[in-house]
Amino acid sequence: MVFRKLTVNAVNRASMTLDGVAGKSINVAKVLKALGEHPVATGFLGGDRGEHLRSVMTAKGIESDFVMVPARTRQCITVIDESAGTHTELVEESRPVDPADFEKFMAVVRRHIASCRAVVMSGTIASGGPANFYFDCTRMAEAAGAFSVVDAQGTALTEALKAKPGLVKPNRAELAATVGRQLMEDADVIRATGELSERGAQRVVVTSGKEPSLAFDGRNFWRIIAPRIQAMNPIGSGDAFAAGLVSRLLRGDDLGEACRWGSAAGAANALTPMPGELDPRDVDRLAREVEILKI
Repeated sequence: MVFRKLTVNAVNRASMTLDGVAGKSINVAKVLKALGEHPVATGFLGGDRGEHLRSVMTAKGIESDFVMVPARTRQCITVIDESAGTHTELVEESRPVDPADFEKFMAVVRRHIASCRAVVMSGTIASGGPANFYFDCTRMAEAAGAFSVVDAQGTALTEALKAKPGLVKPNRAELAATVGRQLMEDADVIRATGELSERGAQRVVVTSGKEPSLAFDGRNFWRIIAPRIQAMNPIGSGDAFAAGLVSRLLRGDDLGEACRWGSAAGAANALTPMPGELDPRDVDRLAREVEILKI
């Protein structure tokens, strides 16, 4: 919902309201599809919202294999105040998922993983799931020869590190939550990044909104400076970054160059009102404006 000016505790009339399907893994899948890849989206769906999400993904030509659960898929509203330049998310809490449904989910992952070149694990594990769910998925991906990417924080990330994922991509706040301390300076981020590497991550990318991102492949550090844009809605840009990054790594780019395209995808996403609905021509254009500095 877009407002020219939002006033708290008053009646506000939106200048524009858009409906769509989103969520971290959905955003990654949409961007991968836009970049010419062939993603398979999976997760939990429930109720009429879940059915709607599945039908939209089918209409977009994105293959999916979701586990249906009794709980209705949650709704999120993004409120954009154009006068203040703010973007506020109103997120419905997800309902717990039965452990038996996680077994079904694991079977879906196991069924597809042999034919996948990469597995991207995005977001918080639904309530009711095992804390080591991403660990199990990472271990399966590595055994199948698929590149594993974990975009999570806290326990889900620390457990996954034990399986030595190919790449982890927390943002700066998520990295701080994972290492359990504030990261005030770039040097603090670099040290924390090194810790994740020592604990098992083969590559680490730390995003920070419109501020420079940091990447480490176990030997080299890069600072990635995003292009300057007038953002319409930055929600989902981290997911777009992950999709662009993975796409280029699978094409053989080193981590620094792959981050160029991840950053460009994140910026292109912010130019659109809906997350994951970027124009690949914007990605190509913005990639030329990204600065990559080896540290």
